[in-house]
Amino acid sequence: MEAGTGIHRSSNPSQFSWLILSRNLLLAYQSFGVVYGDLSTSPLYVYTNTFAGKMRKHQTEEVIFGAFSLIFWTFTLIPLIKYICILLSADDNGEGGTFALYSLLCRHAKFSLLPNQQAADEELSAYKYGPSTQAIASSPLKRFLEKHRRLRTALLVVVLFGACMVIGDGVLTPAISVLSAVSGLQVADNKLTKGELVLLACVILVGLFALQHCGTHKVAFMFAPIVIIWLVSILCIGLYNIIHWNPKIVHALSPHYIIKFFSQTGKDGWISLGGVLLSITGTEAMFADLGHFTALSIRLAFALAIYPCLVVQYMGQAAFLSKNLNSMSNSFYDSIPDRVFWPVCVIATLAAIVGSQAVITATFSIVKQCHALGCFPRVKVVHTSNHIYGQIYIPEINWILMVLTLAVTVGFRDTTFIGNAYGLACMTVMFITTFLMALVIIFVWQKSVILAACFLLFFWFIEGVYLSAALMKVPQGGWAPLVLSAIFMLIMYIWHYGTRKKYNFDLHNKVSLKWLLGLGPSLGIVRVPGIGLIYSELATGVPAIFSHFVTNLPAFHKVLVFVCVKSVPVPYVSPEERFLIGRVCPRPYRMYRCIVRYGYKDIQRDDGNFENKLIQSIAEFIQMEAVEPQFSSSESPSLDGRMAVMSINPVQSSLSLMVSEQEILSIDESIQSSRSLTLQSLRSAYDDENPQIRRRHVRFQLPPNPGMDPSVREELMDLIQAKEAGVAYIMGHSYVKARRTSSFLKKLAIDIGYSFLRKNCRGPAVALNIPHISLIEVGMIYYV
Repeated sequence: MEAGTGIHRSSNPSQFSWLILSRNLLLAYQSFGVVYGDLSTSPLYVYTNTFAGKMRKHQTEEVIFGAFSLIFWTFTLIPLIKYICILLSADDNGEGGTFALYSLLCRHAKFSLLPNQQAADEELSAYKYGPSTQAIASSPLKRFLEKHRRLRTALLVVVLFGACMVIGDGVLTPAISVLSAVSGLQVADNKLTKGELVLLACVILVGLFALQHCGTHKVAFMFAPIVIIWLVSILCIGLYNIIHWNPKIVHALSPHYIIKFFSQTGKDGWISLGGVLLSITGTEAMFADLGHFTALSIRLAFALAIYPCLVVQYMGQAAFLSKNLNSMSNSFYDSIPDRVFWPVCVIATLAAIVGSQAVITATFSIVKQCHALGCFPRVKVVHTSNHIYGQIYIPEINWILMVLTLAVTVGFRDTTFIGNAYGLACMTVMFITTFLMALVIIFVWQKSVILAACFLLFFWFIEGVYLSAALMKVPQGGWAPLVLSAIFMLIMYIWHYGTRKKYNFDLHNKVSLKWLLGLGPSLGIVRVPGIGLIYSELATGVPAIFSHFVTNLPAFHKVLVFVCVKSVPVPYVSPEERFLIGRVCPRPYRMYRCIVRYGYKDIQRDDGNFENKLIQSIAEFIQMEAVEPQFSSSESPSLDGRMAVMSINPVQSSLSLMVSEQEILSIDESIQSSRSLTLQSLRSAYDDENPQIRRRHVRFQLPPNPGMDPSVREELMDLIQAKEAGVAYIMGHSYVKARRTSSFLKKLAIDIGYSFLRKNCRGPAVALNIPHISLIEVGMIYYV
């Protein structure tokens, strides 16, 4: 039946298209609970914030019509035209957000500031996503930007500032959404005081953050029907208000009413744009959460549900307000018919929680990506879903967000002040996204500079007007995201600065290979059985800390592997491409290099199998080197050996090692390779797993193979014996200090700021999932 179905599907394109469409419709349904919670709850507070302050004296029917016209055209131009039509096409291997745009730029133009970048990284399948870069190789603008490091640094600073504003969103969204939702209780019961409402909002917020460890995706998916019920509710209320109060509101779809709005309100109208822009807060989530869905599913959800429902709701609220001018302070709840007030109030509260949830998730993701760029201290990352890759929970950030959100809620106590702060944060992110998108149009899409300039100027003009209005409200709460961003930017800068100084120290103090070669294969000390994994940030050369080991320890492991765990500017690296293996010195030294590559959205999970994968990869490298002698330049006394991608997936490579999941007692059973007995050099079987020990133990053995080169057999035997003897993880316990001759600011940044962050963040051994029982740390002071 399945075979017949497959033939029928391929011979009937229309049915295949229907399957794709049905899958995207399912994803569109799921996106309501993840992407659109924030955007769909904006009607709770838009009109209230727009007609705050001096705008109270302009509450006339024409001004209200003009406010709706502004909301309609803003909602059409920014979310619909800019995001749905243009930005969703600028994905990075299916991922969206400011980091996806930056990653695309780093690959199609040499904008990356990540250390350890190698030519081999450009061979990653994810790296090649998008059009070829050959057509723009001679672009003068591209050469100019690549030549000036300060411009590339400025670009990274802009991206990080946008990231800090997204973190600000993670603080402000829960505060304004929940506080706006519970304000409906005050409309129903005038006995409730402002303090009691704030207390109730705080209780809900604490519960929201306490639930994060359960897995945000599960909670958001569970509440997807709530968002849909909410959308249907506000659509029906909007239609009722249009028909019942003022059907003439449909005329306000004409932009002519925008001109009337500004002619009557003047400067007050311009400042009120800070409230109008709240109608598009949450738009960035459509692009940022693209990785969990498809562009088509997000477009379908927006076009079929979000856009019509919200436009009708804003229109209905305006129709109600045009005949009830005194209801401006609680415009949404006053516009609800009495019979359905309580159900809508409950649904509004639940929808606000879902909207907050989505932004908190995005904040976790942003922090993870900042860490991958080397711009955020190490934090604990918990993967919350076995099915949805990329859904994470960061305990430290979660509790920091909770404290900041409670502080904002208790400190401001008013949605107008929080709205001023929230609007500034969201518009800043949109402003930065527009700039990055213009660069993507030039360098990635390879379109003309004129087209990119038109895109940039058109949307920057619209967003610039809103941003200027939001900046006018800095004294009335707008300072909050600026202060939050300044704090997070300072943390990011100090961490990045200290990390780069430490890396440059390692780079300039590498151990000379001539010195190592002069010591001979024994390195001048006793080489004992076992494998030593020496961790370093260097992708080439031998780190300075290795000379400390050699000169201070009487014995060292027979097999040494220099391990470098690094990030590359792609969202994900497939497991088949993760390991780069090479040789450091000639064969008798038994010294290798392993570079483990992760994308900026990859999660380093402790699967307890890293050692086995590493041994298999090195064994495969030894075999490949024997088959292709010209592959390695290890006999050259002055160079590291060339690196090779080692896949341990038998489907991908004929050189792979077959690993049999059997008990040790069954090792005498032959494991036949249908491709090559010569290359099938190792056999393995799993030990009985001790319930108290999570790691799997694999025993490797060489099968009888007379055709194998004796030197290769000897090297493989040494590798197997070393593995049986045990694996030790060796790291430098580094202390970074500024030189005595350094300036006061540098001493402040390194000796106080960076030192504080290092002491209070996760240790490198914990972040890399290194078993504590096998860890050896040697102290070393870095004077930078």
